[in-house]
Amino acid sequence: MDGQKRIALSAHDAMKPALAAWSFANERLLSPHALTATGNTGRVIMQATGLDVQCLRSGALGGDMELGAIIADGRIDILILWADPVTRQPHEIDPSPLLRISAVAEIVVATTETTADFVVRSDLMGRPYARRQSAPALPAVLQRLDTERTGRA
Repeated sequence: MDGQKRIALSAHDAMKPALAAWSFANERLLSPHALTATGNTGRVIMQATGLDVQCLRSGALGGDMELGAIIADGRIDILILWADPVTRQPHEIDPSPLLRISAVAEIVVATTETTADFVVRSDLMGRPYARRQSAPALPAVLQRLDTERTGRA
């Protein structure tokens, strides 16, 4: 990871106001980094802050899958994902696949405000960090699929 981190943000509907408020409170810490968010989350954050956020599709329209692909491709360093722990809606993002690909890709994950606070205030935020798996997760998966198809190891 470079000194400028690539941060993804996503939140269930009930958590969007809290993530926007947190982003506003941490705007100075977030502004040097490249921010990506699922569509509605990104728009709520941009309305609450002066941050520039690259917005993907809405989670309900595939933005969560788009985000997972970007993580698998090695283009995200930190995922801030706030799921509503109380109320579930069928159209809301299922955090399990994102958490799984984040673990494979060896990226930092913050699922609560407290964890996000510790992450953005870490002295590692502003300097390069060599994570254990620096290669994108997706090519490794494709290699195994190709190996299985051809029958060669």
